[in-house]
Amino acid sequence: MRARNVSHSNIKTPRWQKVNVQRRRLWVAELGRYVTLDVTTRDLRTIDKVGVLAYAKRHGAKIA
Repeated sequence: MRARNVSHSNIKTPRWQKVNVQRRRLWVAELGRYVTLDVTTRDLRTIDKVGVLAYAKRHGAKIA
């Protein structure tokens, strides 16, 4: 992700901002097993809210 450092004199220099990606093992109750996913922390909050299968369906991922 691109971002900018802004100095006191308002000079803008480009820099890279790293996305907070975590590898998590999540329990899927409908399948009765764990699934390992690389997700961001924001995605983890969404998964807590809607569930793993609904999240996968929304983003076109296949969990079977």
